[in-house]
Amino acid sequence: MKIQVKGRHVIVTDPLREYAEEKLTRLHRLMSKRHIDDVTLVELELIVERSHPSGESQIAEATIFTRGPVLRARESSPDMYASIDLVYEKLQRQVKKYHDKMQHKALRHHAPKPMSAAATPDDAIADEAAALASGQVPQSVAVTSELGADGGNHHEESRVVKSKQFALKPMSIDEATLQLDLIGHSFFVFTNAETNDTNVVYRRRDGDFGLIEPVRS
Repeated sequence: MKIQVKGRHVIVTDPLREYAEEKLTRLHRLMSKRHIDDVTLVELELIVERSHPSGESQIAEATIFTRGPVLRARESSPDMYASIDLVYEKLQRQVKKYHDKMQHKALRHHAPKPMSAAATPDDAIADEAAALASGQVPQSVAVTSELGADGGNHHEESRVVKSKQFALKPMSIDEATLQLDLIGHSFFVFTNAETNDTNVVYRRRDGDFGLIEPVRS
């Protein structure tokens, strides 16, 4: 397993790096114990935001790449060591959640319900997700945005303040719904391994999942 610890607006001291690596190594042992897919890379970015509404914020953002799911967590507090602890605890919960779902084969009982691009579900997120599935996002790239501190309320002066790009990994629908459940987002864009099309899975208000697929004319 390769561990990368880097800092943004903060110097990563040796004690801080050692503390972070010890936590991530402990997490790796937990994943191995629960027979989770091999971990290939762990990235941890430590960030200091001085313009945070509550003052200076110490942020820890971790991404764990495996041969299966990708685990992500981001936490903040007034102390960087505490933020690392919070990220570690959040990733622990994700690992246990993933393990339990695989053990009980829960995904078979929550199969997504395919729908055409012309359908109009009552889920508010579906319209946004459909725009991604319609070809506005290249198959090799997924873009996600983060909600502001106001919880996502839209104002007249709203603007895109952050974006992320990453290669889309071909996966099955079951794998995509699992990934959505792990990251805790409203929807997840992926390349369907069976069709090679860009699909979107999203969480419905009734707790089940929805699937949006492009329709070829």
